[in-house]
Amino acid sequence: MRVLGIETSCDETGVAVYDTAAGLRAHALYSQIALHAEYGGVVPELASRDHVRKLLPLVRQTLAESGLAVADIDAVAYTAGPGLVGALMVGAAAGRALAWALDVPALGVHHMEGHLLAPLLEDPTLQPPFVALLVSGGHTQLVAVTAIGQYRLLGETLDDAAGEAFDKTAKLMGLPYPGGPELARLAETGRPGLFKFSRPMTDRPGLDFSFSGLKTQVLLAWKASDQSEQTRADIARAFEDAVVDTLAIKCERALEEANADILVVAGGVGANKRLRARLELMATKRRGRVCFPRPEFCTDNGAMIAFAGALRLQAGQHENASVTVFPRWDMAGLPAV
Repeated sequence: MRVLGIETSCDETGVAVYDTAAGLRAHALYSQIALHAEYGGVVPELASRDHVRKLLPLVRQTLAESGLAVADIDAVAYTAGPGLVGALMVGAAAGRALAWALDVPALGVHHMEGHLLAPLLEDPTLQPPFVALLVSGGHTQLVAVTAIGQYRLLGETLDDAAGEAFDKTAKLMGLPYPGGPELARLAETGRPGLFKFSRPMTDRPGLDFSFSGLKTQVLLAWKASDQSEQTRADIARAFEDAVVDTLAIKCERALEEANADILVVAGGVGANKRLRARLELMATKRRGRVCFPRPEFCTDNGAMIAFAGALRLQAGQHENASVTVFPRWDMAGLPAV
């Protein structure tokens, strides 16, 4: 089965073709960073309009790179939520229209399930049960995965997600948009230990997260400092260390609670080098395993949607011709595969 995947949940337009017999045949991604940089954040209306402009050219490009004609597509998968409603509607409408024209099945995919399954895209030996850390956009969640489609939420953020905390902390220190990657790059030149921030909610039981207070600590430290470039880097390093430690502590607790040996990490923050190293160390000490998608599949992309859609389409799941999206969508309610 050759599945065309479409991702338009926020500010990246992603298209891919996944072949259940041959694997990922081609994928392409267009980022709207330059469009939104002037505003310091994503403008939903501009994001939707840019998806309209970029989606069909990306579909043509991806099909050409895959060596397939549009008539060779057997099914279409698209992100149906969660995300920005206008952006989701672009991908859903295009995906539904294409599937109708080709008389093939179509399926709306849960964006976070796409992230969760992304590590399986290139590692078919990886199978549930495992614990997943999802750190994408406004989400920070720990999920026990007993089978594809069988998810139990172990813990989640009570306020800012880790990615949001990175972005907001970068902004308050004057770093350019998008702030998270800029802060991580700056932290590489920071000196460890010169600033010390708390590891939120690690001094009590439970697997929930909270990062808004950490952001406030950084603001106070920055205002009280000399605000030099080196100090900026030192604060960035201390902030990154606090987030990484917090995530690692909670991941280890989650593995113990779920009695699991495998940790899957997915989402944009999963590309952070220091987080990867810290979780690798934790997994090695536990004689377990941690799995990451390659960095280009950590951010939003069409490949994860095509793959997640293919798994469900192979199981016989598809939907009627209505164009429906879910800006808010609980992954726990998904049917099992």
